[in-house]
Amino acid sequence: MENNNTSLQQQLLDAGVHFGHLRKKWNPKMLPYIFAEKKGIHIIDLNKTTECLQETASALKQVARSGKKILFVGTKKQAKDIVTECAQRVNMPYVTERWLGGMLTNFNTVRKSVKKMQSIEKMLNDGTFDSITKKERLTLSRDKDKMERVLGGIAQLSRVPAALFIVDIGHEHISLAEAKRLGITTFGVVDTNCDPTKVDFAIPANDDATKSITIITNYITAAIAEGLAERQAAKDDESEETSGAEENERKAARLEAEAKADGDRGGRSRGGNAPKRRTPSSPKRTSNRS
Repeated sequence: MENNNTSLQQQLLDAGVHFGHLRKKWNPKMLPYIFAEKKGIHIIDLNKTTECLQETASALKQVARSGKKILFVGTKKQAKDIVTECAQRVNMPYVTERWLGGMLTNFNTVRKSVKKMQSIEKMLNDGTFDSITKKERLTLSRDKDKMERVLGGIAQLSRVPAALFIVDIGHEHISLAEAKRLGITTFGVVDTNCDPTKVDFAIPANDDATKSITIITNYITAAIAEGLAERQAAKDDESEETSGAEENERKAARLEAEAKADGDRGGRSRGGNAPKRRTPSSPKRTSNRS
């Protein structure tokens, strides 16, 4: 375990995860996670980052294992591509363009917009709009593209997610506030200029460098993938047990049916003797006739 931690720390160091913000921009609540100050820049303690990253990964793995959804949020330029790619890899919803106010607190309205987008897409594809003018068709296509850009990542999200994974909690303060209001568990990459107490699970790290965001998001995604794989394995075991139990039930039912059939055949053969017992009555009828 120690070797794993050392190699992880080395990877974090190589990715520049330890570089914080300028001293004048720091948030005093980040003091426990700051290792030193160098040339006016705070250096994050990578021991703390490793601990927090592993704790966060473990918690998110459990969320994924329980079958609940984790919403990835990263709308800043450096985070967009990596957050989109990681979320798609584990089939989780994501927001990387713009956080619409009320995306969580007014979820039903957002769902209506998603349904509208999906219905336009369906109609454009199945030829329903062939009768409308080219201009109207173009307008609808543009509307759909605009909605797809903002809402595409949450198109398959049918209910409010169980957790939020946020890159740069300062930049994504609206999503964080909405999650807090709804009591959703929050996980976030926190730089030295942010308040780590605002999230349930904070990962102290550089949230501006693409390399830093990449290594942390990939680590989290791997843990989520592990949780999903464990869930699938448990489901497979369960279905095997169920099919085994069903097979046993079928066997028992078949044996019961065979036993019943044997009993019925035995009853019919015994029933076949009954007329022989009634034969003595026939001589009585002949004696009457004589």
